[in-house]
Amino acid sequence: MERGSKPLSVVLAGGGTAGHVNPLLAIASAVATKEPRASMTVVGTKSGLEARLVPRAGYPLETIPKVPFPRKPDLDALAFPGRWISEVRRVERILKDARADVVVGVGGYAAAPAYRAARRMGLPIVIHEQNARAGMANKLGAKWAAFVGTAYGNTDLKVGAKGAMRRVGLPLRPAIASTAAAMEKDPAAARRSAACRLGLDPDRPILLVTGGSLGALSVNGAVAGACKDLLACAQIVHLCGAGKAGPVRRTVAAAVGEDRLAGIGPEWAGKGDYHLTEYFEHIELALACADLVICRSGAGTVSEIAALGVPAVYVPLAIGNGEQRYNAEPVVKAGGGVLVDDADFTVDWAARAVPRLLSDPTKLGDMRAAAWRYGVRDAAARMADAVIEIGRKGQRR
Repeated sequence: MERGSKPLSVVLAGGGTAGHVNPLLAIASAVATKEPRASMTVVGTKSGLEARLVPRAGYPLETIPKVPFPRKPDLDALAFPGRWISEVRRVERILKDARADVVVGVGGYAAAPAYRAARRMGLPIVIHEQNARAGMANKLGAKWAAFVGTAYGNTDLKVGAKGAMRRVGLPLRPAIASTAAAMEKDPAAARRSAACRLGLDPDRPILLVTGGSLGALSVNGAVAGACKDLLACAQIVHLCGAGKAGPVRRTVAAAVGEDRLAGIGPEWAGKGDYHLTEYFEHIELALACADLVICRSGAGTVSEIAALGVPAVYVPLAIGNGEQRYNAEPVVKAGGGVLVDDADFTVDWAARAVPRLLSDPTKLGDMRAAAWRYGVRDAAARMADAVIEIGRKGQRR
């Protein structure tokens, strides 16, 4: 902090999903570490995940109505201009009350009106974009931003003449950041410790399968159907998603027997080698000990896996404009993963290609090294540096 300067006031806006909220909180934490006197206020909605996670992290949350951009001509589109003006004015009051020096946005419903309010008030804007293909809010804000930090080098944002944009990586959740630090210090010890905490044998290959908290039906079906071939070469940790364990359990039990199924935790050590659960809060442990992961390619997933240097088979969810494929392509091109279309990820593909990868330690080692080189582990600090520098300039304006 500059001697004699007043404490920095930072207002962070955005949220909705964990993919937005986690980077927002990581940036806030990094700013607080570097500037202990700084004040932080978060603008979000009552319906987004920020309503629960922001207060838990200890930051004040100001909520505004959720007003989506209209995508088709209907009654909501007719009502949008009035709602938008009201929302921007509400954010302006929040910024004035906070005596904001800088506005930091991560995308989501609350970000767009925050960008507009900051623009109207002459406040500097800093944006983080975690996706390879940006959402509407960050596309709006980027043209006014002093700085845009991206998780990818090929993000389709356009900044204004006075703005700057560069790849900084994804600000990591504390659990992932600490795991990355442990893996950097002693990867073998980190792997062994994580495997033992999950009830796995650290001396045997480990395959992690996850489709996120909601699971991925096609991935679940293909892996369960190929379980006999997969178990011949690895232990499996399968996070199948809420409400989706039944079909997986029945398929695996029919193929290899109920006794091969187990839960997750040290109490299950030696009691089975297909470790099935719907959801596991400490996925960083599973990633730390995985020799290979099969997963979707949401932006947060790809960035966290690359930051930990884990080889991956990415199976993009075919939605929107193919955003998930764009997320995975850079790390795959760097050699850190394999990209398989959802339609091509079948039982036959899994039974044939995955054991081939798992039985090739040289290939997996090369993929691990490539993923680690591509991954970024200090993105939160990089973003905090930009926020502080631009916020200080905002104080002097």
